[in-house]
Amino acid sequence: MARLLVINPNTSASVSERLQRHVSGAAGAGLQVNTVTARFGAPYIASEAGYAVAQHATLDAFAVAHAHGQRPDAVLIGCFGDPGLFALREGAGVPVCGLAEASFLAAARHGRFAVVTGGEAWRPMLERLAWSLGHSEALVGIHTVAPTGAQLAADAEAARLLLVQACREAVVRFDAEAVIVGGAGLAGLAAGMAASVPVPLIDSVVAGAQWAMEALRSPAPPPPHAKGFGVAWQSVSWELESFG
Repeated sequence: MARLLVINPNTSASVSERLQRHVSGAAGAGLQVNTVTARFGAPYIASEAGYAVAQHATLDAFAVAHAHGQRPDAVLIGCFGDPGLFALREGAGVPVCGLAEASFLAAARHGRFAVVTGGEAWRPMLERLAWSLGHSEALVGIHTVAPTGAQLAADAEAARLLLVQACREAVVRFDAEAVIVGGAGLAGLAAGMAASVPVPLIDSVVAGAQWAMEALRSPAPPPPHAKGFGVAWQSVSWELESFG
């Protein structure tokens, strides 16, 4: 059975539990999912500083998993913003994706797409990521709501009402042909909103699970080979130092 490592780049165990449940549910029985939580950083990433630290935390979490014998066939960064994506892809030796990239890929199949997510600070970070990944033209707009993803996750019904309105506004404002509901804390909400929005909704966590299934679709995935980062680290965790 193929193995997927999901890295939660923030320190909230509740987000890790949500990721584990929804990724496993979307992937089905053919994929063994294991979610790990960052050992340091922000409880929920909602700022540039939190994002910067989360990039380090993502690499550290992968190195810790590797040091404890985990040899995944693919890695999914369980944050809508994909901190550490390019660095981890450089050294992991297996396919790596994040919730945002997976969502961009899924949404682009429908044409022009918009993003709805929590926290105004995410707008420039997501715009930079979309540009880096080559999706800046297809991404026609980002509609942020005031509550962060963590605050939205705390009240699912209030979140659903707020996000439905935001998705409708995004369709009209940006002439979007699909809308991404982005955020690990918002996993599972899009399904209950779909009938109220006139274009396809993309759940970022479901998109991440679908990416993993597509990446590992070959009958016998090649054995993972960790290449290492090729850095003589100083004052980092022993796991990251030993991984190189």
